Amino acid sequence: MSKFWSPFVKELVPYVPGEQPKIANLVKLNTNENPYGPSPKAIAAMQAELGDSLRLYPDPNSDRLKQAVAEHYGVTTAQVFVGNGSDEVLAHIFHGLFQHGRPLLFPDVTYSFYPVYCGLYGIPFEALPLDEQFQIRVEDYARPNAGIIFPNPNAPTGCLLALEAVERLLQGSPDSVVVVDEAYIDFGGQSAIALVDRYPNLLVTQTLSKSRSLAGLRVGLAVGHPDLIEALERIKNSFNSYPLDRMAIAGAAVAFEDKPYFEETCRKVIDSREWVVSELAKRGFEVLPSAANFVFARHPDKDAAGIAAGLREKGVIVRHFKQARIAQFLRITIGTPEQNQALLDALDAG
Repeated sequence: MSKFWSPFVKELVPYVPGEQPKIANLVKLNTNENPYGPSPKAIAAMQAELGDSLRLYPDPNSDRLKQAVAEHYGVTTAQVFVGNGSDEVLAHIFHGLFQHGRPLLFPDVTYSFYPVYCGLYGIPFEALPLDEQFQIRVEDYARPNAGIIFPNPNAPTGCLLALEAVERLLQGSPDSVVVVDEAYIDFGGQSAIALVDRYPNLLVTQTLSKSRSLAGLRVGLAVGHPDLIEALERIKNSFNSYPLDRMAIAGAAVAFEDKPYFEETCRKVIDSREWVVSELAKRGFEVLPSAANFVFARHPDKDAAGIAAGLREKGVIVRHFKQARIAQFLRITIGTPEQNQALLDALDAG
């Protein structure tokens, strides 16, 4: 703590990202990265940007990327916002759309950055309990609020809220912005982007870090009514007019354009997930239904922290959360078949 800090800084409780270990030869199943690399066409597009043009600023509007997103989802470019990872996009959303004095609503088991942003921007919030099956109760959100946000599929549970239920939630809060955070939607759900033309209060966020294998590039987006997008553009251009560099714009645009590669890698992850679920069940684990590229599992007779520590000793890293309600669960990223087998072998070794 320093006398030079602004007063609010000492009250902040920062987000703790998943470990990025420096040890070689680990089976890394803790941060939900895609086990398959980016589209080769996207890599080629990024490599093509390496040249004299790097002395010039990138397009501040990222028009090429916005067009690729718009074409992929059948919306207009005026309905698309892009930023430096979905976390930056979410930060602008919290700053620009949720500061209305009333509490923001989100689940009690959810993406742990949400309360961090509330602390950063001074936003009151209520964390509404998931039900006993770790599902969102739509009726709980039909109350006065400054906005609603939730991941779909949820994180860290992986549970999916059906599109019909998302629509009911929207109908219950017509005067508030509802943000559906779809970091994992491509692994088993239907995007709420299909609803944006019918609900002007809906904003859908996504990332290229998961299904498009570009976690190292940092690209995120939002799709919604042009009025909501304008608010984000105003904040972006008051904060950083150039959030995406030339390589990010080129690579991300082609990642959306290379649909066959995207579909192939998503299918591989989904197939592996179902196999891992069945294998964990054989070993006595309870696994929540997942529509993401990870599973959330617990063993009725073994301590989760102990399992995680034992796996680490054998070179396999998974994510353990200390939050009371989920302290006996492990979040396990779906890897390649070889990585998944290494996980199971480590579990079998005790």
